[in-house]
Amino acid sequence: MTRPDQGDRLRLQMRKHAAGGGRAAFLLAMLILLLGCDLRMRPAAPEMAPSPDAERLAVSPDDLDDASLEKALAASLRYYESLSPSAGYPLGGRRVTVRELQDSLLAFRRILLSWKTWPEREREIRRVFDFIPSEGADGKGTVLFTGYFEPVLEGAPSRTERFRYPLYRTPTDAVTVDLGRFNGRWRGERIVGRLEKKELVPYYSRDEIDRGGALAGRGLELLWVDDPVDLFLLHVQGSGIVRMETGGAVRVHGVASNGRPYRSVARHLADLGRISVGETAYLNFKAYLRGLSHDQCRQVLGHNERYIFFRLVEEGPVGSLGFPVTAGRSIATDPRVFPEGALALVRLRKPVLDEAGNVRKWDPVARYVLNQDRGSAIKGPGRVDLFCGSGRDAEMFAGSIQEKGELFFLLKKPDR
Repeated sequence: MTRPDQGDRLRLQMRKHAAGGGRAAFLLAMLILLLGCDLRMRPAAPEMAPSPDAERLAVSPDDLDDASLEKALAASLRYYESLSPSAGYPLGGRRVTVRELQDSLLAFRRILLSWKTWPEREREIRRVFDFIPSEGADGKGTVLFTGYFEPVLEGAPSRTERFRYPLYRTPTDAVTVDLGRFNGRWRGERIVGRLEKKELVPYYSRDEIDRGGALAGRGLELLWVDDPVDLFLLHVQGSGIVRMETGGAVRVHGVASNGRPYRSVARHLADLGRISVGETAYLNFKAYLRGLSHDQCRQVLGHNERYIFFRLVEEGPVGSLGFPVTAGRSIATDPRVFPEGALALVRLRKPVLDEAGNVRKWDPVARYVLNQDRGSAIKGPGRVDLFCGSGRDAEMFAGSIQEKGELFFLLKKPDR
């Protein structure tokens, strides 16, 4: 939602495509070999500092309610139940197993239930757990925090004069290629394309879809909305709620992308000097886009070539674990660096906003969170995206966060 593109909290699915037969497969293999030198390599697990001493981690009480923490814990525990206990993740310069991560969550939940005040809980948490810090982007533990949210849009099941901007289902001609099947060096890397004259070419860009009509008339429209800026933000966030003109509301969730790289439109406009940066950057971004003509707006948004395809869901927003994320408790990180589902402590400042969405002040916060999502712009040990909830208040809160802080993962000590 991310975020910079917080947007691809997506699990891309392999699609079979029979066109071209063996010759197409041969051409595809040759293409991948030729591109190999340019592909992003899977990074090694980061080296992290030893667990900090207890005094450094003496923090104020967690700033949210227990119910939200218990809900997020339950989602991670359900996720771990679906995995092999011996499966491993990188953490702190070593491999940790699903069993260790699961045991850590269960021990933390016992502390929540056994102790009612945070000073008591903190003493027990420091006794039972190792705190493993991220090395951050600078090797000194500095982590950049941003926020994402679930937008609320207005929509209709059919196109009208007002509702003329479509959400598309995943096109059947989108071919997702798992490069790890061709070479182990590329494990976890995927590209998305389409077959054109038996050749695999990049899938249509945002500009080709929105301004060029590449998908129009193919029956892929899921529903229609009335605001191209809100629709773009839905693509960035990855999930949202659409209030239907016919009554009621539906939830939509991004399930695939066109495979193009994410590029920040807000950063692009700031670099051009068209919007200011700082605490009001998000408000400036939206105001600038709404001041453009229809075609100018779509041209600017085309700077981000990445495009998201959606489906209807019963509950959400759904994170990368396959379960709904929890406002204020779920974070998105790079799954190549940090274990999915794991318990963490974050320390940063949070904004206190007025009714217009302007920042009145910043308050320091320490909070326990669960690593339950990912984003295409969230890369490396120095990036965290915090899910802030649904609707306008969550949007203003998420849009204000661009804070440096610290991230610590909790792992139960072997003798506890």
